[in-house]
Order: sequence, then structure tokens, then C-alpha cells
Amino acid sequence: VSALFYNQEEKSERYNMADTLKAQHIAHLTTGAALYSDMGRILVSIPYDDCGWHDPIGGVSDAALVREKYGPHDYQEFRNDYNRNGYDSFVVQLGRWGLTKRDIVPNVNFFSKVVVDASGALQFAANHSRPGAAVDLRAEMHALVILNSCPHPLDPAPVYPIKPVRLTVWKSGPGGGPEDPCRNFRPENERGYRNTLAWFAGRSAE
Repeated sequence: VSALFYNQEEKSERYNMADTLKAQHIAHLTTGAALYSDMGRILVSIPYDDCGWHDPIGGVSDAALVREKYGPHDYQEFRNDYNRNGYDSFVVQLGRWGLTKRDIVPNVNFFSKVVVDASGALQFAANHSRPGAAVDLRAEMHALVILNSCPHPLDPAPVYPIKPVRLTVWKSGPGGGPEDPCRNFRPENERGYRNTLAWFAGRSAE
């Protein structure tokens, strides 16, 4: 599941992959990780994850890649059963919110694992996510979340993979308290939560 994140109230603020990784000294996402915006605030966090590894560096598929890997399978012939690609799916969904392809940033690929080998090449871990695996995302701001379930660009599957995804939305209550695993995951997250609270304080004063 590929994902992009934006501040719903100020969409020029969006998920920043580089700051998320370097602030927490990580190369993948799992329980405790916070997803930072380009303003040093926390858009969403991961209070629970039983998959263990989510890919923040593999990128997203595009039309040329999908056609090369899986052959021509276009909408004109197959209608709603055509082979979608992640980039165009993002563009379509962003357009519903007044955003364009210029607003696409490096995305997160949930339930996918990508590692870097000794030569520096990216390697996709096939069969990483088992059926029923789950991850909780807690919105720490009013977050706009853009999703698609197109194949990972590094997925070696010879046939276009189609796997079901279940999405549930609920009110979990506020996070980021003194004992919160995401706040305590890394020292930098303390400042990230303070920056996020300052945003809400500023909005309340307007």
C-alpha cells in the first residue's frame, strides 16, 4: 500500500522522507516511528505494527514500468480491470484535493520490505507481508492521506499482483503523551511532538 501524507489544513506541508529517516536514525518504518513533515512536525505515527518493516525508499511504479513488466493491459481494452500504476493513481487522487503531480513527494510503501545489499543495490523481499498483517497509523495532525495498492516497483512477480487490503478508520484519542511509544522512540521525536502541539496552539489563537 503506497501512501502520501499532507497537512489537510495547509497542503504545502507534506511528508518528508529524508527528515523522517535521519531524525530517527532508521531506514525502515515500524512500531514507534513517526512520519515527519517538511516543517519538522509529525503528521502520523505508528503506535502498532505486526508486519515489522515498511519501505520508505522504494518509490512508486509508473505506467512505463508496469507496461514493461506486465505487458499492455490498458483501460481502453480491459476497462476497470486494466493494470494501474502507482504514480498515475496518486495523480488522480491528488487532483480531488486541488493538488497536482508537482505535489508528489517520496512515498511510503506499507507491507513491503526493501533492503540495500553490499553493492548498494535495492533488493525487494518477496513474501514479506503475510495475510492478515496490520499496521496502525495515528494522525497527529489533520492529515490528508493518499493511498494506492498498485504493485511495488521492485516486486519481481511475473504476473500483475492483486491483493486485498482492508482499511479501517476510527477515533483513537490523542497520542504523544509522556509514556507514548512513538514520542519515546527516538530523542528527536520529543521535539517533533512539541512542534506539532505548537501548530495547534497557533491555530487556536487565530
